[in-house]
Amino acid sequence: MRILLVEDDPLVADGIVRGLTGEGYVVDHVATAEPVSGMMDSAHYDLAIIDLGLPGEDGLSLVRRLRRSGQGLPLLIVTARDGLDDRVSTLDLGADDYLVKPFALPELAARCRALIRRASAASANELTIGRLRIDLAGRRAINAAGEALELTRREWSILECLAHHSGKVVSKERLTQAIAGWSEDISGNAIEVHISRLRSKLGDSASIRGIRGLGYRLEDG
Repeated sequence: MRILLVEDDPLVADGIVRGLTGEGYVVDHVATAEPVSGMMDSAHYDLAIIDLGLPGEDGLSLVRRLRRSGQGLPLLIVTARDGLDDRVSTLDLGADDYLVKPFALPELAARCRALIRRASAASANELTIGRLRIDLAGRRAINAAGEALELTRREWSILECLAHHSGKVVSKERLTQAIAGWSEDISGNAIEVHISRLRSKLGDSASIRGIRGLGYRLEDG
């Protein structure tokens, strides 16, 4: 899953990036609102985390602009403002959740998971595809024998992305965006290698079907 962080405080931003990267997310960070629209046009994001107190265009204006432009991705606001009017105004403009600083990184990660699940219509913490069980909260995949698969961070990110779109074809480009930030150069061949390793680990619990020219689909084994 790929997250866009809009936060001007370098220390806060660094903590969020490190924390969410450790949870397996790909995080792109910018310090102002100006580049956000262009970034969303060029990459797929599953969630945006936005600070209200940004320089230049503030976070409230950014939320309003994104919603007016038709952007439907989940928006999580992080801010030091804890007044009721601020929370009400932000949610009324289209934000999906509101977290007051200072906050604990585990709570931020939990809210991210909840918003992404809600947006992908995966309301439960666990998904089942064939005989494969995917524990989204615990970030584990359990095979038909009841064993937890040993997955690398990128293998988990690919599997999670495919699981959230179970039964649908996911393009190589979308999978690349799920595992790599803008500073990383990941080739289509690298995706094929990760897919091959995932197939081997999944065994007959579930299958990843390649659709020529389109991408991959996770389905029953």
